[in-house]
Amino acid sequence: MARERIISQQSGGAEEDRLNESLRPERLDDVIGQKQVTDQLRIALEAARGRSEPMEHVLLAGPPGLGKTTLAHVIAREMDATIRVTSGPAITKPGDLMHWLTEMKRGDILFIDEIHRLSRTVEEFLYSAMEDFRVDFTIDSGVSGRTINIALRPFTLIGATTRSGLLTAAMRDRFGIQFHFDFYSKEDLTEILRRSAKKLKVPADDAALETIAGRARGTPRVANRLLKRARDYAQVRADGRLTPDVVDRALTILGIDHLGLDDLDRSLLTALIRTYKGGPAGIEALAATLGQERDTLEDVVEPYLLQIGFIIRTRQGRVATQAAYQHLKIPFTLSPPTQQGGLFEA
Repeated sequence: MARERIISQQSGGAEEDRLNESLRPERLDDVIGQKQVTDQLRIALEAARGRSEPMEHVLLAGPPGLGKTTLAHVIAREMDATIRVTSGPAITKPGDLMHWLTEMKRGDILFIDEIHRLSRTVEEFLYSAMEDFRVDFTIDSGVSGRTINIALRPFTLIGATTRSGLLTAAMRDRFGIQFHFDFYSKEDLTEILRRSAKKLKVPADDAALETIAGRARGTPRVANRLLKRARDYAQVRADGRLTPDVVDRALTILGIDHLGLDDLDRSLLTALIRTYKGGPAGIEALAATLGQERDTLEDVVEPYLLQIGFIIRTRQGRVATQAAYQHLKIPFTLSPPTQQGGLFEA
């Protein structure tokens, strides 16, 4: 059985989702961080309400765990609208969307997570629904089949994606509002943890929450998960209160270092440095060496290592930086190939 990756930005399953839902902000004023997004969204919401119109279609892009689903629910509450939630992999054909589209009332919201995983057929089916609020739907098939044109009530489609580059230009262009989520600052994560600790009734020193925030990889989902694990440790091995020392001991047991790196992060960096002499190395080669899926490395591991400057993407492959050598305490003897010029990935 694969070991659970505590600092994974991916959802930990239905039970974790239910708990995280209880920690989510309900109104825009309660949202912490992503100020550029919330400032623009506030204007868009007020404008839509002022015109008594549904929101424009919204595309939320960025790494997992940064609050895209949370913001979709916040938009629904701010617009006093019903939100219906589904995901790209769950929609295999246009018919899978019909009951959602035909049941929605004016101003309702359809939220599609992982929208980049929609098939081209489903994506094209959505074009007229998004633009004209009408769809052509085929009933039956073969010689007896017929196509009917169905009018829809004006609605808002909110799409969330971790890989916006996989969306076609035609699909992206149909979203009037597009937001990109950045990783959170340590200060914002500390404030989020302060609110979560209060809701969970976990006594915690501010310095302890700052320690967790510093290891949460800029991601609220990871921060809340580490808070819960530290809470469990404090309950069993301490007096129940989170202090910096208690948090440090709890996260050390989980194999999470002071920058938030775990065994998989360190394994990728070690393989890149020792097996591939610091790089460049292709992602497929690294995946094979580590026994991991390519998507896992690209979607889950790489974003944070790129953010903190431990690896660089080049046209020839991934390259470890001097900072990565220093973090792993490996002597840095050669200049990275990227310093020779002309190798950075477009």
